[in-house]
Amino acid sequence: MDKNLPKNYDPKDFEERLYQEWQDNGCFKSEINKDKESFTIVMPPPNITGQLHMGHALDDTLQDILIRWKRMDGFEALWIPGTDHASIATEVKVVNRIKEETGKSKYEVGREEFLRRAWEWKDEFGGKIVNQVKKLGASCDWDKERFTMDEGCNKAVTKFFIKLYEEGHIYRGNRIINWCPDCKTTLSDAEVEHEDQEGSFWHIKYPIKDSDEFLEIATTRPETMLGDTGIAVHPEDERYTHLVGKTAILPLVGRELIIVADEYVDKEFGTGAVKMTPAHDPNDFEVGKRHNLEEINVMNDDATMNELAGKYQGMDRYECRKEIVKDLDEAGYLIKIKKHDHAVGTCYRCHTVIEPRLSLQWFVDMQELAKPAIKVLKDGELGFVPEKFDKTYLQWLENIRDWCISRQLWWGHQIPAYYCQECGEVIVAETSPQKCPKCGCSDIKQDEDVLDTWFSSGLWPFETLGWPEKTEELDYYYPTSVLVTGYDIIFFWIVRMVFSAMFCMNEKPFSHVLVHGLVRDSQGRKMSKSLGNGIDPLEVIDQYGADALRFTLATGNSPGNDMRFYTERVEFARNFNNKLWNASRFVFMNLEDDSLLENLTREAVEENFTLADKWIISRANKIVEEVGINMEKFELGMALQKAYDFTWSEYCDWYIEMVKPRLYGEDREAKRAALYTLTYVLENVLKLLHPFIPFITEEIYSYLPTVEGYIIRAEYPHYKEEDNMEVEEEKMNLIMDGIRNIRNVRAEMNVPPSKKAKTILVPSAEKLAAMEDGKDYFKSLASASDVEIKENTEGIPEDAVSVVIEGVEIFIPLDELVDFEKEKERLNKEKKKALSEIKRVEGKLNNPGFVNKAPEKLVEEEKAKKEKYEEMLKSIEERLAKFQ
Repeated sequence: MDKNLPKNYDPKDFEERLYQEWQDNGCFKSEINKDKESFTIVMPPPNITGQLHMGHALDDTLQDILIRWKRMDGFEALWIPGTDHASIATEVKVVNRIKEETGKSKYEVGREEFLRRAWEWKDEFGGKIVNQVKKLGASCDWDKERFTMDEGCNKAVTKFFIKLYEEGHIYRGNRIINWCPDCKTTLSDAEVEHEDQEGSFWHIKYPIKDSDEFLEIATTRPETMLGDTGIAVHPEDERYTHLVGKTAILPLVGRELIIVADEYVDKEFGTGAVKMTPAHDPNDFEVGKRHNLEEINVMNDDATMNELAGKYQGMDRYECRKEIVKDLDEAGYLIKIKKHDHAVGTCYRCHTVIEPRLSLQWFVDMQELAKPAIKVLKDGELGFVPEKFDKTYLQWLENIRDWCISRQLWWGHQIPAYYCQECGEVIVAETSPQKCPKCGCSDIKQDEDVLDTWFSSGLWPFETLGWPEKTEELDYYYPTSVLVTGYDIIFFWIVRMVFSAMFCMNEKPFSHVLVHGLVRDSQGRKMSKSLGNGIDPLEVIDQYGADALRFTLATGNSPGNDMRFYTERVEFARNFNNKLWNASRFVFMNLEDDSLLENLTREAVEENFTLADKWIISRANKIVEEVGINMEKFELGMALQKAYDFTWSEYCDWYIEMVKPRLYGEDREAKRAALYTLTYVLENVLKLLHPFIPFITEEIYSYLPTVEGYIIRAEYPHYKEEDNMEVEEEKMNLIMDGIRNIRNVRAEMNVPPSKKAKTILVPSAEKLAAMEDGKDYFKSLASASDVEIKENTEGIPEDAVSVVIEGVEIFIPLDELVDFEKEKERLNKEKKKALSEIKRVEGKLNNPGFVNKAPEKLVEEEKAKKEKYEEMLKSIEERLAKFQ
């Protein structure tokens, strides 16, 4: 093996190779080890229909950072990967493929053939996103990969359903559900996305029976009035108290509607009178139950009107809306139409407007199940990072509705409920009963619906470890440690995992939830297909490497906040990697003499440590401490920023420059002390950076002659008291401050670095030792030809350039910095140029033709130029005066 890194940093040379090496050598595997504390993360399972997007890339990067850190820190770290069957999304894909290949619907090919093709599709495409996740460097234990419909998960889901049913938390009933007319399935509240749309309030006259009075009712969905069975007003609304108990007549239909008083009505909103359509609105449904209102469903499952809609039967809901409005207007019932923009519920998959409708479905009664999930947060056993999401979680749970879990699909966990075709008995069981326990009939059919995808993925933290069996893995790794996820699925998933875990395990599923934001484009817009602003992480990896992408995502992230993705930031990350690579090459170049490495230990070289060595070791120690604190708080972006700042500025830009004279000198022991320090600090730097940029750190580490094995298995650095050297840090900080100021002055005077000049230091008594120690650094880093330390300013030339830092005055004789004759010649040329420009501008401004005819903006620009050149001339003349 070559002793040094290749000249050019190219991630394509080693990223794929290293990932394969890690896998081949079992670096990601985790085994039960009672001598170690476990640290477990379950990967939020991406859909098998999915393609890796920036949200996945961020999520997986943050998880991998935590896993790699804890693995190095002595924990038995397990990251369980997996994929989700994604009922709706996958079924759509399979249905479309069947139609393309056979021209048939899923019903025409039948359930058995459909499922065969669905599993075929999963085998063909299910692993695609897994391979993409691997390109990021995800160090999952792939031997433990799970799928939400594998045999173990199916067993867990069945057990969960039966346990809930037997304990009275699951029921089957007619309730209002969210219905997607396109996917033709129910959706949970969390699967409904609300989109702002233009709409209207149609104000309609509802006559009061046997009276000249009428109620003015405003609705955004006139087509549902065909299912009206009542009208509600607030019991304290004095406008309508005399009408409570009377009946109104439904326009166009003639149905009598009872007028009821209910506190649900907001008397300040609209007209204060609300039509009740219990079969088409969840709030109306609840009011209807309280007042025994009839439930009339006037729509089919494709959102066309059914036979109960009378003359409108067969019309699409929006076509029906137009016809009803037209008929109301013609019959004199339409009072007015008022524009009203409002949030409309749409299907999260196909974005069709959902239709609330009455339907016979399976539900989970959430009232009792929510209580332990609330308690575990309030007791501090579960914590969100950042804490602000506690409120989001509690608000959802404290106002939770019963959860509709049945889906009118074939791909998914089929509901373990069986129906006797003779007497209608419902049997919930793990397997199909041979005969009905009630009537003995053997004609029994299983419910055709499947369970909501989230019903199964809610068990993810414990079903992946073997539940419902009492496995050793479950005992050792559960509860898991951290869940990393976006804030957009707190309702979808986190809530369900917590209440499911409390019900099944009587224990929280994880200790912390690290919530990250969304990755937005450079303009702050959400990435989407419709906008065409999505950035493919695989393309970024191909161009810049996985480390650069990971660095970008980690530094741009703070818990709970969205981040903007800029290509410039990826280039910046690649530049840092390049800097680290070149600095490491420099170190290795000086390690090629094997004799220098013999007994290269702290004890052997410590007596030859210089101030710079002690300073960088102490600073590295502080950074190790600070990064560790940030990591414990899940401040991953801040941790990386500190490691980055130290590496680039203090290690590369300062320390490496400080040690060059010793490396190139003849003092062998001085060189060994420098090499020990270079390698010791580089080793710690690589370990701190490894969780964030694993590939480049592993590749560099493999060339470091002072270590063995893989960095992924190395021990994570911790603060060491013996590395804490405050005095040396203070001294070096003062010296560096002086060097920085000298460099600034030289830059302002256009003095090239090659031009050496004497430097005179006048320190206070407290700073004398630091300046004595700093002489060599001023020579090598501040272009000092000689460094003199004086007790006072006596004898220092009056024209010397001076710099003041804490407790020290620094002087550089001007004649040492500048060749007076050359500088005077240069300044006279600048003066001549400035005078020429002033004359030219004055000529324009003194010309009435220009001033009167030119645009005002142009005239002002010329005036500004004159001021600029006059200022330049003044500065040049002041400089010339100093040379007289």
